[in-house]
Amino acid sequence: MRIILEYQNIIKELDNIKPLEYAKNRNFINGSVSKLSPYISRGVISTKQILDHLLNKGFQSKEIEKYIQELAWRDYWQLVWIEKNIDFDLKQKQLGVNQEGIAKCIVEAKTGIEAIDQAIIELYQVGYMHNHLRMYLASIATNIAKSHWAIPAKWMYYNLLDGDWASNSLSWQWVCGANSNKKYFANQENINKYTFSKQTSTFLDTSYESIAAMNPPSSFSSMVTEVGESNLPDSDNFVISDEKEVCIYNYYNLDPIWRKELDAHRILLLEPSIFAKYPIGQKAMDFMISLSQNIPAVRIFVGEFHELQLGESKVYFKEHPLNYNYKGVEDSRDWLCGIKGYYSSFFGFWKKAKKELSL
Repeated sequence: MRIILEYQNIIKELDNIKPLEYAKNRNFINGSVSKLSPYISRGVISTKQILDHLLNKGFQSKEIEKYIQELAWRDYWQLVWIEKNIDFDLKQKQLGVNQEGIAKCIVEAKTGIEAIDQAIIELYQVGYMHNHLRMYLASIATNIAKSHWAIPAKWMYYNLLDGDWASNSLSWQWVCGANSNKKYFANQENINKYTFSKQTSTFLDTSYESIAAMNPPSSFSSMVTEVGESNLPDSDNFVISDEKEVCIYNYYNLDPIWRKELDAHRILLLEPSIFAKYPIGQKAMDFMISLSQNIPAVRIFVGEFHELQLGESKVYFKEHPLNYNYKGVEDSRDWLCGIKGYYSSFFGFWKKAKKELSL
């Protein structure tokens, strides 16, 4: 995966989206996925911005419905996070849990499934994993290893550049049955098909019925229960004494054109309490800080919102579930459509979103 840090070059990547091909081959590891998720997750660009760009290029919304639907999933997960506590089993208790943590053989990329082990290595190297492989891995970590989803999900979030706790937590819960009607399984044949591997004689090289009933292989008995800590940078030295307006940025909002017309102090706020609860690795931390350099004259402040010396300055921030401690003017995020509130299923949400989007 190629990492792009300059805003104008990120915007240029929108021209490389292939929504028609995406609908046909997205599940294959060489499929036409845009790999824009790190910039969406960090709030540099939005789902609405991507849709508007595609429509302005002449695509008809009906012909790219599948791609729009995938954008809608991102917004849907965020809406669930706004309404629900997604740190716990959402719809029902995850069944069949025998242990807490993530199997050590997963952390060490030694599951025995070559395509998955290679994907874990790539995750460590570049902070990315194809969505289909994320599902395979989540199924092994929860449904095969019989682990609760929470720590494995945090392990993946820690290592991803596109870490979004909403899509991460709720996708893992979907795989393990805490946010769905049944558990998700994949066998070796399915993995081989979409990863172009030819591996046989693995613990997944059997029927789905056998996989669903199997006990964890002995290699999955050793657990890792800590995913790592966030290494926060030092704060910049600055003083807000002129009562000029202040724009607050964070891990989920690095939009360089947000309120760009304001002559404002621009502060990247890194709250230790948030990064302790949802830790990220060094690659993700460095990626965030590098992307923040697209924001003119941005300053870093490491501390809680209430520790900022804001004086009488008017404060602006974008809505996000983790901004519950902020005080000031909350700007709406750039949603794909105007459908709000909690929907127990994506397709309940999508039914209304389709109508608004004229699909």
